[in-house]
Amino acid sequence: MTWPPARILAAYAAPMAPLGALHFPVYVYVLPAYAALGADLGALGAFMLAARLLDGISDPVVGVMSDRTPAGIAGRFGRRRPWMALAGPLILFAAGMLLLPPETPTALHAGVWLTALTLAWTLALTPYLAWGAELSPDYAGRVRVSAWREAAGVAGMLGAAVAYAAADGPAEGLRNVMILLAALLPPAFAWALWATPEAPDPSTRRLPWREALSRAARNGPFLRLLAAWLANGAANALPASLFLFFVSHVLGAPEHAGTLLAVYFLAAVAGMPLWSRLSNRRAKHRVWGGAMLWACAIFALVPFLGPGDLWLFVGVCVLSGVALGADLSLPPAIQADVVDADAAEGGESRAGAYFAVWSVATKAAQALAGGLAFLALDLAGFDAAAETNAPGALLTLSLLYAGAPVVLKLVAVGLVWRFPIDAAAQAELRRRIEAAAPGA
Repeated sequence: MTWPPARILAAYAAPMAPLGALHFPVYVYVLPAYAALGADLGALGAFMLAARLLDGISDPVVGVMSDRTPAGIAGRFGRRRPWMALAGPLILFAAGMLLLPPETPTALHAGVWLTALTLAWTLALTPYLAWGAELSPDYAGRVRVSAWREAAGVAGMLGAAVAYAAADGPAEGLRNVMILLAALLPPAFAWALWATPEAPDPSTRRLPWREALSRAARNGPFLRLLAAWLANGAANALPASLFLFFVSHVLGAPEHAGTLLAVYFLAAVAGMPLWSRLSNRRAKHRVWGGAMLWACAIFALVPFLGPGDLWLFVGVCVLSGVALGADLSLPPAIQADVVDADAAEGGESRAGAYFAVWSVATKAAQALAGGLAFLALDLAGFDAAAETNAPGALLTLSLLYAGAPVVLKLVAVGLVWRFPIDAAAQAELRRRIEAAAPGA
């Protein structure tokens, strides 16, 4: 087994802490904060939607560009480092403009700087994910890479949540998050750029764009994994979107929502070493499938909970959080194997392009699941502002929160259970790639 040492894993994972600290408040706190400061909520929502749509264009463009970083630059600095070095200052500047608004901010101000931040974020994240896929050629070692990265992201997210919660109001909360980001991002990016190696580009040729698209469309393992990722992403997005509603209106414990979320994500971090060890002994896709089945068993109990069941729900958060650790760490490691399959067949290493599509699928699953859930709640007569709701509306909420995710996860399990790339198949792919690499 070829695993990067802990010092390299820590250096590589470091940027995900500030990126995690930024991502959560931008999509959770910024719109309500701007609305509380007087900006038009409808216009804010339109700008947020526009930024999401822009993601769907910018992600693939940046992915392909980072795969094809000019040889003169890539030969000296690597294919991925230059993009992160460019993105870091842009992220800080755009985040500062967004998180430190004027006293009477407008929706236009939010929209302009949210768009700028989205572009800067993509410049960093897509090459960063591709860099991680290339950091280890080992089947099991790739799980360690993604586990370290995602654990750092959760730590940053929790830090931002604490910083925002400690404030007296929305403006101070955004300022606290910006202070945290300014403290974390420069040293984290510098550490990664200095201490994390990049593997040489093994590409033997550059595919014409028609052939590149055709090969991706015929990459069966990629299409199967992408479909499973979409289903499981929607399954995770539903409870994330409805969490506050469920805790407030079904459990009747809104004051504990923050603590419950912290328990959930801390359990995910604690569970990552378990899934990493299991993937040393079993195929990654089977371990991920087992984790999703575990989550299904836990979530199947949730529709039976009600007022007074807070401690039972704490148990649900712990056990389902452990399963989330597998969702965070295993699929990106499997995606890295899919990139190997493409490179072995086509001759070009396209981790950036593949992880860009992965990122678009993530955002699409989140947006689609959240939007349909809110529409279904509205049709069921659920009123988030009401102190009480009809039993039918609460049942709809419970089924959307826990029942629909079980169905979606079962679909994902069916898609990945017989996934064709295991340790032996991936080792053969690496042998072919290395045998064909320039200078081999």
